[in-house]
Amino acid sequence: MLVTSTWGWTVHGDGRKIEPGAVVAPRERLSWGRTIGIGMQHVVAMFGATLLVPTLTGFPVNTTLLFSGLGTIFFLLITRNRLPSYLGSSFAFIAPLTATQAQGISVQIGGVLVSGLVLMGIGFLVKAAGRRVIDAVMPPTVTGAIVALIGLNLAPTAASNYQAQPFVATVTLMVILLATVAGRGMVARLGILIGVVVGWVFAALTDNLAEGSVEAISSASWIGLPQFHTPEFQLSAILVTLPVVIVLVAENIGHVKAVSEMTGENLDDLAGNALIADGLATSVAGGFGGSGTTTYAENIGVMAATRVYSTAAYWVAAFTAIALAFIPKFGALIFTIPVGVLGGATLVLYGLIGMLGIRIWQDNRVNFNNPVNLTMAAVALVAGIGNLTLTIFGVTLEGIAWGSVGIIVLYPLMKKLYVTLGEGKGAKFYN
Repeated sequence: MLVTSTWGWTVHGDGRKIEPGAVVAPRERLSWGRTIGIGMQHVVAMFGATLLVPTLTGFPVNTTLLFSGLGTIFFLLITRNRLPSYLGSSFAFIAPLTATQAQGISVQIGGVLVSGLVLMGIGFLVKAAGRRVIDAVMPPTVTGAIVALIGLNLAPTAASNYQAQPFVATVTLMVILLATVAGRGMVARLGILIGVVVGWVFAALTDNLAEGSVEAISSASWIGLPQFHTPEFQLSAILVTLPVVIVLVAENIGHVKAVSEMTGENLDDLAGNALIADGLATSVAGGFGGSGTTTYAENIGVMAATRVYSTAAYWVAAFTAIALAFIPKFGALIFTIPVGVLGGATLVLYGLIGMLGIRIWQDNRVNFNNPVNLTMAAVALVAGIGNLTLTIFGVTLEGIAWGSVGIIVLYPLMKKLYVTLGEGKGAKFYN
């Protein structure tokens, strides 16, 4: 086998097949024909989720797609071609972008840009001090609560969209559930995308598309530049968006761990690089009108199914996404998705974000017999789900901000108090 540099790939075996029990490592590849096919599959896998974020938040679809492709390139470069990942739109941004939608896209992307810069700062800190700094500031109780409240904060929006077109929403929801639960392979992993497509077709056949949708698609050009915007910075929007950083940290660290386990290669030294890369991708997207990015579980599913972890496939996926970003007709099609279809899809998606927080608690065996864990998580969740909104010194903050900031500040104080008073000495916070 040939020896290559960091930026090259050796051909795995004969380039055509993978032996039982073997995997194609990050710096290996199959034949270029097969690698291109797998790269295209990664694009399909991320489509449903990546394009749903701008659809829900009113962001330009083509612009978001462009910066997801560019962000993936940043990620591959900064992780030195060792960590395979596609950076797509992060669902965690849906809540703050929806909450600040009335302020306009320039204000929204200002929050995205700042969040990206903060994530980069955390990445440099982790690179210097190691992952222990994250564990100290954001233990599983805190991280799980914040992730859960970010998703569940959006429950009223999903319900409202569902009620607007209940028949279309129900069809969409049932297709997603059937594809996800009863489907196999790519059908299961593309359940949301399949549901949205079927829901759109059903809406078209039942005359539930918005007036002028077909004309909008027809009038859109085949080739054109994405739409760009300049960020504006308002403190209220920034503070609402910043809690998303916690989710991005958890997702990136989780991605490093997942790929390490699947490839059998310890990649912990890349945790800081991954955070820096995602922070750069998010801040660049926010600087020009795109949504924030994150690593994608959908693409981990593709790697697990194909046993191909080659970063070469992700270069293919990145360039494919960039090419699609210059097709305005594609963006116009996305914006014709009816509210009922969005209602059916988001009923699942927002719930999945909430359940991800529960999974963080479960995986880390958070002990809810401990009153600190129990009460702090309870307060944070109700603040987020109830969308507690208060104005302090002229700055209006909503449930995501209050729930997130509250548990980050109060948890260590309550933990210290519980232990200091005596009853909590030797208490188990995690099993």
